[in-house]
Amino acid sequence: MLKLFSTILKILIASLITGVILNKLDLSAEQVLLELGVPPENVITLIENGLTWAAPHLVLGSMVILPVWLIVFLFRPPRS
Repeated sequence: MLKLFSTILKILIASLITGVILNKLDLSAEQVLLELGVPPENVITLIENGLTWAAPHLVLGSMVILPVWLIVFLFRPPRS
């Protein structure tokens, strides 16, 4: 778990440094997206569509996975 947290922290720090450098070069996320030919409104729409699709699937999956995990956790032999 510590390794995962460390990796996420490194990615956040690298992203922050990169963002500061790009900001000093007078570049914004909107400009980069427009250079790639993707309007920012399309990105927002894609994110909304993805969340709209993923949310019900996450809830349905967790209704199965969480009880199974709880049962396995409760019946696991104690650690010494």
